[in-house]
Parts: sequence; structure tokens; C-alpha cells
Amino acid sequence: MRIAMGITYNGQAYQGWQSQLSGITVQDHLEAALSRFAASPISTNCAGRTDAGVHGLMQVVHFDSPVARAEASWVRGTNTFLPKDIAVQWVRTVPDDFHSRACATSRRYGYALLQSPVRPSVEAGRVGWVYQPLDLEPMQRAVQYLLGEHDFSSFRAAGCQAKSPVKTLYAIHIARSTQRPSASRDGMPSCYWRFDFQGSAFLHHMIRNIMGCLVVIGQGAQPPEWMLEVLNARSRKVAAPTFSPDGLYFLGPQYDPRWGLPTEAISFDWFA
Repeated sequence: MRIAMGITYNGQAYQGWQSQLSGITVQDHLEAALSRFAASPISTNCAGRTDAGVHGLMQVVHFDSPVARAEASWVRGTNTFLPKDIAVQWVRTVPDDFHSRACATSRRYGYALLQSPVRPSVEAGRVGWVYQPLDLEPMQRAVQYLLGEHDFSSFRAAGCQAKSPVKTLYAIHIARSTQRPSASRDGMPSCYWRFDFQGSAFLHHMIRNIMGCLVVIGQGAQPPEWMLEVLNARSRKVAAPTFSPDGLYFLGPQYDPRWGLPTEAISFDWFA
């Protein structure tokens, strides 16, 4: 019996998704919980790996179960053995040819960013942070150069294991919070920003490296056209430093409707 499962997690306490010898990863905790519930070893495949500190609002995994359980039982039973910052949201029985990674038609990420002269406190670990104000229009112009199929070597981490740096970005959306920016005592405005990315797949650190460049452009240190120069250079050396993982959220994969899988989790309402 092949099972598909939707997972949400706060990534602050973990060394990323993928299993490591330390055991301090989301996959390690999930597989341990599944194995305890099923009373049999279970290994999982995921739709997209996330880095240390990155959060997941709709990670999708699949595994072949050695036992039969009701879908609701998989949710409640697995959650019993999981830490409080990881939770199974839904379970579906799927055909044997379903694969959480290979069947995904695209993947979505979101980045939450606090613009403020004061560092985050309540939101620490859940949002990125910039001190200087950002300008929306230059950033919107800059992302247009990234849409479509490109070689994203300039935004690729040195340790990336992807077979090819060529990926396709379908959409990038940038929005400032609709609430009126609040002014601090020194007169600098504070507000939240949200960046949404949808693409075929993403390289290691690709979004965090794009975010680093967008912040540089949004703060006026480089013009929007600089993004095209960075892209065409195909060299990590010319891009901005890798931005913080704190505000990065894996919003999940998208699948053909024939699989009958949910497209969102309740945590999406919180992120919105």
C-alpha cells in the first residue's frame, strides 16, 4: 500500500529535511514516528528537500506501508510520536506509480521578510530581517529577468547535488503588507514583505541567493539590470551573499489533479 502524506514543520530546531547521522532532521523524526506507529521500519521520499532552519507548510512524502491503517489513523497515530513542531496534516492512499518528487509538476516557496530598524523578537526564526527600507518597483523589474528557463549557476550553492543548473521559474510575486507601515522613533518605516516563487525545481540555496540579490536591489545598492548580469555570469562569485533561512517556507509541490491530493494546509492561513 503506497501512502502520500502532507507534513508541516517549523525548521528552527532541525538540520534540514534530509536524514543525517546526527538524527536532528525532519526526515529522521518523521521516519522514527512512522516506524513506531506501524511497528515496522518505514523510509520516506519527499517532494523537495529543505535546508537547516527552513520551514515547511506543505511537504509531501510517500512511502510503501507494510501494514493497513485508516487514513485518519495515520494522521493521529504518527502525530502522537512526533515533536510539537512537526505535524502530519493529511494522508491519502495513492497508486503504486505515484512518486512525491517525480510526479510534482512544480514547487512553491515563500519568503517572509521584516523591514525594521529593530530586529525581530516574537517572529525570530520565522522571518528574515532587513534594516534599510526596500523599494518595490526595482525588485519587481529585477525578477522579470529570472522568469523562464535559465542556467541558475550564479544562485547555486557549492555543494548542490542537482544534475543540471537549468531550471524554469514560472512566477515570482512580491508584495508589501497591506497594513500601513509603522514608523519607529527614528522615523524609519517598519513593515512586512512576502516573496513567492514557483518553479519546476530549485537548486540548493537558489531562493536564498536570489533573495540576497533582491535585497541589494531593493535597497538601491544595485540597479534592477544587475540581476541580469548576475544571471548571465553563471558564477556564484558575482551574486550577493546568501540570505538568511529564517523566513523561507516550502509551500509545497503541485500535482496533476488526478492524484486527488490537497493543495494547501491550514498553516497557509497563518502564513498569509
